[in-house]
Amino acid sequence: MSGHSKFANIKHKKEKNDAAKGKIFTIIGREIAVAVKEGGADPANNSRLRDVIAKAKANNMPNDTIERGIKRAAGDDGAVNYENVTYEGYGPGGIAIIVETLTDNRNRTASNVRNAFTKGGGSVGTMGCVSFMFDKKGLIIVDKEECDMDADDLMMIALDAGAEDFADEEDSFEITTAPEDFSTVRENLEKEGIPMASAEVTMIPQTWGTLSSEEDIKKMNRILDMLDDDDDVQNVYHNWDE
Repeated sequence: MSGHSKFANIKHKKEKNDAAKGKIFTIIGREIAVAVKEGGADPANNSRLRDVIAKAKANNMPNDTIERGIKRAAGDDGAVNYENVTYEGYGPGGIAIIVETLTDNRNRTASNVRNAFTKGGGSVGTMGCVSFMFDKKGLIIVDKEECDMDADDLMMIALDAGAEDFADEEDSFEITTAPEDFSTVRENLEKEGIPMASAEVTMIPQTWGTLSSEEDIKKMNRILDMLDDDDDVQNVYHNWDE
């Protein structure tokens, strides 16, 4: 077993902030639109859409909102076409940052992302400059308060479903998968009635960096806050050990 509790804590904190601002619904709405465009509006034949719907439900998005998003994306009636653009760079102290966006205007998004890095004393680098410091994995987080199952039983179900790893953390169970196995593992856990607080393919840092000066911490938080406030930004990954 190995844990990613630092990552989970960061992710939970970010998603709570997003939910408070309503941004998480915007993020998921765009993911629904892209999933429908790529694989169709029928979840039974579109594993990516099934994954996004599961994420939406985990974040308490109403079913009618999910259905409207699917119909809007499938209808082409004024639907916006989004494209994935990823930026990589450095924050204060060389902290590695990856920014995933879905945008209908590359110039606007690039300008906003660069501005966030600059205002926080960081810099945008070339593609691949920091992504090698992360592992792309499926990560499923089960809140212990929501799950009555014994840890060993849950671990066996997860491993039998194809998970790579299982970690028993302080307040959660963390199930790690290869990206290509994520949908299968998530769906098998769903069939078993296991509640998932979070389930998505993500980037997990291989190593963590620290910031010692108050000024650097302030700058790093400014980068993250500005990126969180940008509707084009879907995910922000970093290796700062807060």
